[in-house]
Amino acid sequence: MKKIILGTLSLGILLTSCVSQKKYAELEAKQMETQDLLNSATVKLNDCLEEKASVASKMESLAEQNAFLKANNQELINNMGDLTTLTAKGAENLEKSLESLQEKDLTIRKLQNAVTRRDSVNLALVQSLKGVLGNLDDEDIEVSVEKGVVFVSISDKLLFSSGSYNVTNAAKEVLGKVAKVVNNKPDFEFMVEGHTDNVPYRKGVLLDNWDLSAKRATSIVRILQKDYGVDPKRMTAAGRAEFVPVSESDKSKNRRTRIVVLPKIDQFYSMIEEGMKDPEIN
Repeated sequence: MKKIILGTLSLGILLTSCVSQKKYAELEAKQMETQDLLNSATVKLNDCLEEKASVASKMESLAEQNAFLKANNQELINNMGDLTTLTAKGAENLEKSLESLQEKDLTIRKLQNAVTRRDSVNLALVQSLKGVLGNLDDEDIEVSVEKGVVFVSISDKLLFSSGSYNVTNAAKEVLGKVAKVVNNKPDFEFMVEGHTDNVPYRKGVLLDNWDLSAKRATSIVRILQKDYGVDPKRMTAAGRAEFVPVSESDKSKNRRTRIVVLPKIDQFYSMIEEGMKDPEIN
């Protein structure tokens, strides 16, 4: 009996064990399947999270680009406004520049016209002087124009004895002809310059060549005033001594008296005003 019971129990246990292992295998298979699904879901979730992060990054970048473009667009709008303002100012400045250039061109033309008239007057004066003084030796007297100024240079051998400031009688004839011309030009002033060579002055009461050149200039001015009626207000006497030589080799050329003829400043301005009235200029 015992053997029967034990056999029965053993068979029951065996049967029970076989069923449990089968279910366990099934459960284990389901667990593995579930684990695979979980792993697959986890991978997909991670992919989604990465894609979300990428999309978020792109959205942030696009948002930054959008803000940058908006700022640039506003800056361009502002620049266009500034450019419009600058263009208007530029046009205004250009117009003012053109007006200024026209005014300067007009002024230059007026001055050129005045200079031309001055040169014409000087040329007429030179011709007058040469016409009156034409019978004199060219080596003793020279008439020239430099920088709009007329110069009459007279050798001292026609005017003075050596070392003297007393005008010779022969010189008075020359000075009379000069006076005739300058008296016909009352709107011009002139300066009488005395020049010496570089040999030191050592006789008489004069101190040096400065004194001698100045005394020679004043001697001529006095003769022009007293003997020929030249208005003293138009004359200036100046001594230049030996400091403005015209020749280094021939000292005799440096001993000279020079008469510098020039228009009055107001006369020159009158020429400019006359030029302004010229219909071709205005």
